Amino acid sequence: MAKAASERLLGELTFQDVSRLLGSRSVLVLPVGSIEQHGPHLPLNTDVLIAEAMAARIVTRWTDIFDLWRLPTISVSLAREHEWAAGTLSLSVEGLTRLMHDLGRTIGRSLPTRNVFILNGHGGNRGVLEALLRDLRLDAGLNVCVFHPAALSDGAGEGPIPEIHGGKNETSIMLEVAPHLVRLDRLSKESNTSAEMVHATILDPAVTWPWLSDDARLSDLGVIGDPLTATPEFGRQLIAQAAERAGGIIERLVEQGA
Repeated sequence: MAKAASERLLGELTFQDVSRLLGSRSVLVLPVGSIEQHGPHLPLNTDVLIAEAMAARIVTRWTDIFDLWRLPTISVSLAREHEWAAGTLSLSVEGLTRLMHDLGRTIGRSLPTRNVFILNGHGGNRGVLEALLRDLRLDAGLNVCVFHPAALSDGAGEGPIPEIHGGKNETSIMLEVAPHLVRLDRLSKESNTSAEMVHATILDPAVTWPWLSDDARLSDLGVIGDPLTATPEFGRQLIAQAAERAGGIIERLVEQGA
């Protein structure tokens, strides 16, 4: 029970603990990651580890103000842009939709709170999660939002290549939370990524393209960004930034669910 009390993991409670400790104003934090290629230097579960690290930091930062509890992580989600790579696991749009609908239903049945803070650790989930929010609200009765922490720094970077996938941002966070899994020695100092193509294909807000991360015009070995400039200090900064931003979101979520 000591670990559950410190890390606020719902899965480590007993059913009697749930009835005793959670109430209608409790907030369920749901990390959503992905199992997908992140270049030759990062593991397949990068998005899972980042989502869990950010969720843990948010719970630690805000649980004295809000009654936060971490749900089990959804580790396999929608990663079809990386299906060319060995080890990438992806649901279909229909599969992720069914999963989220069923999860919403069972939360509404089994827990005393309807407040759900979804922390999305994989950019490829954004569209389907945004579309599902109204279903979760209207059909499952949840008071729900999705936080996309990567959007706080997506596309940003000091170098010529926008930070999209497996670059400075994600590599920096991994150097902070799981440095033993980072293999920077496997990276080349040369990149064939075209910043112009990245902006036109991924970052143009006026058009959506079905881009894949093995497109040689976009990516060098599945990486879009500059991981060689990554540092654990920058990763720590990104985690702290996400945790601070989350506080206002959770406050609004609780208020609108009251």
